[in-house]
Amino acid sequence: MITEVDSQRTQDELQENVKFVAPASTDEVLVAAAKLGDHQAFLELWTRHSSRVFKATYRITGNREDAEDAIQGAWMKAYLHLNTFDGRAQFTTWLTRIAINSSLMILRRKRARPETSMDIGDGDTPQWEIADQTKSVEDLYTGQERVERLKRAICRLQPTLRDVVEIHQSEDRSVKEVAELAGISVAATKSRLLRARKILRRLLV
Repeated sequence: MITEVDSQRTQDELQENVKFVAPASTDEVLVAAAKLGDHQAFLELWTRHSSRVFKATYRITGNREDAEDAIQGAWMKAYLHLNTFDGRAQFTTWLTRIAINSSLMILRRKRARPETSMDIGDGDTPQWEIADQTKSVEDLYTGQERVERLKRAICRLQPTLRDVVEIHQSEDRSVKEVAELAGISVAATKSRLLRARKILRRLLV
């Protein structure tokens, strides 16, 4: 089992052995080199995208300490599983998805509370307008107290709904981006966001 110390040691070793990698290299070129064992290429990829990834983890976790833990876990997972990246999505999308999953896992461990089950009828076929129905739920409530109530309400959502809400709020992502990061279709993403929005409205009445 890889410990945090092992992860940090591996990252430090890569940084110590880093050689110049042409900054003009595309992600595709760097990924191909990294898959062949070029550690410097992987470090260049990480350096190139780490700022954006950190912002995503911070938006989800809400504090620097948890964000740093999430990004450390994401770094090691990306390093160990780079060969599973098939190029169908952009590298930055793949990397951000790993970081978001790492962030969500940290939040779940911290909650340590029973999940509240929300049954959604299969016959529910809502109509929506993307600009309105999938708008960030935070835009519906103002004031610090209401924001805190909203966060508690989101924690009560079932995991499949909670995940899309949390990802959607990360850097205010579009529905298409949420779908890619969650690994589901755009239609399923729209449906889950709409269901979550309806549930949150009831919880916040």
